[in-house]
Amino acid sequence: MNGPRPTKIKLHRRSRILELVFDDGSRFELSCEFLRVYSPSAEVRGHGPGQEVLQTGKENVNIERIEPVGQYAVRLCFDDGHDTGLYSWDLLYDLGRRKDELWQRYLQRLAEAGASRREEEAS
Repeated sequence: MNGPRPTKIKLHRRSRILELVFDDGSRFELSCEFLRVYSPSAEVRGHGPGQEVLQTGKENVNIERIEPVGQYAVRLCFDDGHDTGLYSWDLLYDLGRRKDELWQRYLQRLAEAGASRREEEAS
């Protein structure tokens, strides 16, 4: 892990935004929903290419707590009970850098599946 490291990680609970500032000056604001649907856990990513599980109904998800994992990552514990993904500094940086592209891909996958970001419409 030779990439940028965070100098600030701040959860804005009301707006459900995780603010990240890295030592190279990069600053990202990532929604809890975005972080949840792009969780690095096997539950979301599967165990190989093409095994990803589309996450639906996560529009209002929030982060309950952030747990440090060594000097390289955090565990984000979401209020829907999901807490198995470890978000390395490299992953968080990549998610921030590619946020717009990844978000559009997620919305496209939802549309193709006839699914929704809203919990009541996702079932």
